Amino acid sequence: LMRPLRGCRGRGVVVGTVTLCLAAGWALQTPGVVSLVVPQPNINATVAQNILLSVEYSCRGIATIEWKHVSSWGTTKIVEWKSGNYVNISTVYKDRVTTFENGSIQLLNVGMRDAGYYFITVTEEYGTNTYGTIIVNVYEIIYEDLHFVAVLFAFLAAVSAILICFMWLCNKSLHLFQKKTTHKLTASTTEEIELETIEC
Repeated sequence: LMRPLRGCRGRGVVVGTVTLCLAAGWALQTPGVVSLVVPQPNINATVAQNILLSVEYSCRGIATIEWKHVSSWGTTKIVEWKSGNYVNISTVYKDRVTTFENGSIQLLNVGMRDAGYYFITVTEEYGTNTYGTIIVNVYEIIYEDLHFVAVLFAFLAAVSAILICFMWLCNKSLHLFQKKTTHKLTASTTEEIELETIEC
């Protein structure tokens, strides 16, 4: 009687181990794991520039991607789409947003109101989700900066003009010096010829 019981226990341990391995394998293959990478969490831009809010997500099932913008002016939903399906862009961003398969979006012609926090939510069809944040700073091209550039350009132009005039004067002086030297040589050669003629 003892031997069959040991055989049953041995089989039970084997069946249990096989069941545990199958359950672990099934759990690893089950959809629900979502990952998200945000390579550039801070972006600095100037007014009227185009910016790329770059991310890279991966999941086993079909994902829904949603972008929101949060700033001192409030929270705005920018875009939502399902991979391989619809794309729903907010009317405020209708002509300014381009979506990409990896979850990234491009914002065209940014303004001061586009500064703030951009939140991405990637939700897998079984309910698992993950989040990412990108901070965008938008700077104006200040008039003083343009004024400084204009003054610097005028200064460089004036220096260039002075250098060109200086080079022209040097060239003229060199030309006159060469002309005088040639004239003196010609005069001395003429005197030598006259002296030779007198001596003869």
